[in-house]
Amino acid sequence: MAAPIGVVVDAYTTGNLLPAAFAAHGVRLVHVQARRRVSTALPGPDLSRFAENVVYDGPPALARLRALAPAFVIAGQDSGVALADRLSEELGLPTNGTALSAARWDKYATGDRLRERGLHCARQYKSADPADLVRRCKEWSDGARLPVVVKPVSSAGTDGVRICRTDAEIETAAAAVLAGPDVYGKPNTEVLVQSFLEGTEYIVDTVSRDGAHFVCGVWRYHKRLVAGRPVYERDVLLAPDEEPVPALLDYITLVLDALGIRHGSAHAEIIVTPEGPALVEIGARMNGNMNPGLHRLCLGHDQATLTALAYLRPAEFVARRAGRVYTRLRPALVCHTSTDRSGRVTRIDTGAVRRIEALPAVHAVAVKLGVGDRLRPTTDLLSSPLRVFMTHPDPDVLEADVRAVHTLAEAVYETTAPTPSGLAP
Repeated sequence: MAAPIGVVVDAYTTGNLLPAAFAAHGVRLVHVQARRRVSTALPGPDLSRFAENVVYDGPPALARLRALAPAFVIAGQDSGVALADRLSEELGLPTNGTALSAARWDKYATGDRLRERGLHCARQYKSADPADLVRRCKEWSDGARLPVVVKPVSSAGTDGVRICRTDAEIETAAAAVLAGPDVYGKPNTEVLVQSFLEGTEYIVDTVSRDGAHFVCGVWRYHKRLVAGRPVYERDVLLAPDEEPVPALLDYITLVLDALGIRHGSAHAEIIVTPEGPALVEIGARMNGNMNPGLHRLCLGHDQATLTALAYLRPAEFVARRAGRVYTRLRPALVCHTSTDRSGRVTRIDTGAVRRIEALPAVHAVAVKLGVGDRLRPTTDLLSSPLRVFMTHPDPDVLEADVRAVHTLAEAVYETTAPTPSGLAP
């Protein structure tokens, strides 16, 4: 008997972890490319992990998928959400549906939907005219219209996000967004401006089945601003009883229900303001920084294997996970390094990588650039040159090794025209 088939649309970043998770249950995955051209801004689909690749071209691709008779269709990244919703609905499979699909990938539609349901979130406006954005911001007359956040309507990884404190900065940031594509290669035709949410930002990751939700991890962001752009330094795993996790758990359930996320993974970013939690954005897909080994060690599970369980053994998933909260088994964090160097990468110093890997708290090192890639000064998450997954039972050892990672990181890349690093860790 042939192995069961599933479909993943646009397996960028951690979407590439899904084939192994489903293979553990004897299921093969077919990849669907939502657009003919694959973006190079994010780690793209590793097609060697999939049984087949189907470039979506309308009826012919749909006919091919019907012939394969898949058991499910899921999104591997934000760019695949709309098509995954449509295909799963057309094929009569478990689906989040198309009625609210835009609210699960379009940041403006997300905010509108949350306000419609009475949930706390940022004020917002979108336009194709930078001057129009400035005019609308001036209409926010509560005396606190600045700073504001300017960003693409649909993108990922802090791409194009700027915190603006003057009208001129708003116009400049908006013009920069409109001048280029988003990280998936799609032209930016409008720009989103949102009121600035004051507070600490958190990650909340979930997996759902038939509207029953399991929160599989909450992480606190540590970041700083570089020329108005948020640069993330680390994501720190919180214990489920640690403040403000209980409030985040209550809030994310309302958000998932409001957006119609009934099946599969979700990755939310939420700021806890003086008025309570407020959604920054959400993706109906897995956390892009997820490392299965680290997550299993520190949480006893990972989002990819939970997603497979939810789709293949729904009764077991609901019985074991629904309505429950994760347990933190040991401290963990994801460290994002920074640089102010620029140049073309000519060599990866594997000895420097091994010295980082040898630190007691280091679980894995993701070297994000290869020979020939361009190293540029870190101004956002995408331009962070290394991602280091870390855990240790002793928080002091963990903190000491974070400092060591930042010290060692600058030796990893040899480049043309190197410049000394001046950014503090």
